[in-house]
Amino acid sequence: MSRKNLTVAGLVTAALTVVLLTFALRPEDSTTSGTLRQASVPNPSQEKTIKKTALVQDVSATDRLNRVDVSKHLRTMLSDTHGASPEDISAYARNLQQGHGHITMLMLIDFRTQKTTTYKSSLPEGTDHENKQLLKYLNTAKSAIKGHQSYESPSFVIGSKKYYFVAQRDQEGQLGVIALINQKILDRVAQHQLKNLRLIPYPKEGKYRVESVHADTLQDLTVKTGHDNENASHYYENEIVVRFRNGHPTAGQLQTIAADIHCKEPRKLGYAYIFRSEKMNYSQLKTYFAYKWHPQYTEPHYMYLTNDTVSENTGANVITPNDLLFSTYQWNLPAIETELGWNLSKGSKEVVVAVVDTGVQADHPDLQGQLLAGYNAITNGSTPDDDVGHGTHVAGIIGALTNNEEGVAGISWYNKILPVKALDNSGAGTTYSVAEGIIWAADNGAKVINLSLGNYADSQFLHDAIKYAYDRDVVIVSASGNDNTERPGYPAAYEEVIAVAATNSTGERASFSNYGDYIDVAAPGESIASTYPDNQYAALSGTSMASPHVAALAGLVRSLNPELTNKEVTELLTSNAVDLGDAGHDKYYGWGQVDIYQTLQAAGGGQVPLQLFPQHVGKQLKSMQ
Repeated sequence: MSRKNLTVAGLVTAALTVVLLTFALRPEDSTTSGTLRQASVPNPSQEKTIKKTALVQDVSATDRLNRVDVSKHLRTMLSDTHGASPEDISAYARNLQQGHGHITMLMLIDFRTQKTTTYKSSLPEGTDHENKQLLKYLNTAKSAIKGHQSYESPSFVIGSKKYYFVAQRDQEGQLGVIALINQKILDRVAQHQLKNLRLIPYPKEGKYRVESVHADTLQDLTVKTGHDNENASHYYENEIVVRFRNGHPTAGQLQTIAADIHCKEPRKLGYAYIFRSEKMNYSQLKTYFAYKWHPQYTEPHYMYLTNDTVSENTGANVITPNDLLFSTYQWNLPAIETELGWNLSKGSKEVVVAVVDTGVQADHPDLQGQLLAGYNAITNGSTPDDDVGHGTHVAGIIGALTNNEEGVAGISWYNKILPVKALDNSGAGTTYSVAEGIIWAADNGAKVINLSLGNYADSQFLHDAIKYAYDRDVVIVSASGNDNTERPGYPAAYEEVIAVAATNSTGERASFSNYGDYIDVAAPGESIASTYPDNQYAALSGTSMASPHVAALAGLVRSLNPELTNKEVTELLTSNAVDLGDAGHDKYYGWGQVDIYQTLQAAGGGQVPLQLFPQHVGKQLKSMQ
C-alpha cells in the first residue's frame, strides 16, 4: 500500500474512532439528569406588566450601582487629597466633577479648622417645599459626618430633576465631603428601556418620514402599542433599495433615474443603491423600477432598532476580580462560569470584537485602552461617539477593564473592541448604515461582530452584508429581540448568525425575549450592570445585553484557538451550552445557555477539539484528492 493510501486509511480510522467516542461519551439524556426548565409565553397583557416590572428593576439597580460608584469616588478623593494643599484639592474636585457631570456640588469640610469649601456652590432651586426638603437632607448629611458616620439621603425632586446627597469622612476624622448627585441617569435609563423593551410604539410614525408595514405582507400597519412591534417593520417611505440585474448602472442611466424620480445622487454600498425621492413614496418607486429597470430586487430601506433587555467542582481556581460592582451586581458572569473560564482564556488583543451599535464613549474610565478607533456610518468622518448609551453598555459587557477596582468587570480582559456607530441618536439605524457598519468591521480586522439590533423584515441587502462578513470568517452574533414573539427577527434569523435569546438570574427565559426555531443559544439578559455614558454605570435588560455575552465568549474562543473557523466556533458554543429547555434544541433557549468554562475547555489551546476532529479529517482528505 502506498504512503498516501496508508495516510488516508489512518485518517479514516481516526475519524471513525472519534465519531464512536463522541456517541459513547455523550452526556446522559436530560430525562435522567434532572428536570429541565420549561419556558412559558405570557399573553400581551401579562407581557406588558412583566416588562414594566423589568423597567422598574433596571432603574432601581442603576440607582444602586451609581450610589456605590459615587461613594467610592468620594472615599478615593479623601484618601488622595490627604495632606494636599487647598489648590491641589480644588484641582482634584474640579477634575472629578468634569469627569462626572452628575456630581452637581461638592462640599469639603475641614474639621480641624471648621472651614467649609464648596465647589460649584449654587444649589438647584425649586418650590419652597422642595427647597426646605433639600436643606433638611443637607443638614442631616452634615450632622452624620460630624458624628463620624457616612450618609445617603433618599432621592428627592427639585423642579423636574431628581437628586440625592451622599457624605463620607476620612479614617483620621479630619476631613469630610458631601456631594449632591443629579440622578438624570434614572430618567435616561427609563426612557431607553421604554423603547428598548417595546413598551411604547417606537419609532414614532410620521416623524422623519418613517412608516410601518407588516413584515410578511408589506401592507400598511399602524403601530399603536408596544406589542404591535412584533408584526411591524419600519422603513423610510420615500426611499428604496435597488440591486440592478446587470451590475451597476451607467452615469447616464443614473441621471435618467434622478430626473424621473426627482432624487439626488444615490448612496451605493456593494451591489446595491439607495434612492431617496423628493416626490414619490416607496410604492411608486417600486413600480417605477420594476417596469423601467427590471432589477434583481427592490425593497424598503428598513430601520433597525436596539434590542436592549454555583460552580461545578472542576478543580480549577475561581478568579474573582476586584471590580467595585462585580460581587454584588454582576450575577450574570458567575451564571455562565466566567470566573472558571478565565483560567483558560482572558482574551487576546489580536482578536478584535466589533460592536455595531450606537457608538461607544471613548473616554469612559472603565474602557480605557480597550477601544480601537472605530468608524461612524451615520456621520462619515466623525468619531463613533455614543449619544444614546446602548453601545457603551454593550461594549462594557464584552470588555470593561477587569480587576482594576473600578466599576464592572468585562468578560474579556484583553480583546480589543472596535466601535462602529450604525445607529443614530434615537437608537435607530437603516439597512444601509447597519450593512455599511458590518462590511467596514469585516474589512478592518474584526474576528467577531456583535449586532444588538434588529427588525422583522428579511432584507436581501442586509443579508448580502452578513454573507460578506461570514465569507471572511467573521463570527456574527445578534440579539433575537424583545417582543416576546415567535416571529423571526433579522439579522438574528440568518443562518450565518448566532441568534441569542435572554435568560434571567434563575436561568429561566426572560419574559420579553423573542423565541423560535432560529434561536441558537441563550445568555443572561435581565438587569445587566455595565458601563454607561458620562462615566457612569447602568443596569439594562434585553436581548441586546444577552448578545454581547456570546460575542465575548466567541472572542475568548478565537483567542485560545485561532485555528478555528467561524463555523467551528459556532459549533463549540452551541454544543457546550447548558440545556435549559426540552432535551436538545428548543425554540426558547436554542441549545441552551452558554457556558464559558465548558466551551473553552472544548476549544483547546491551538489543537483540534475532539468533537471537531472529523471535519478536520474531511478537509485533509479533500486536500489530498
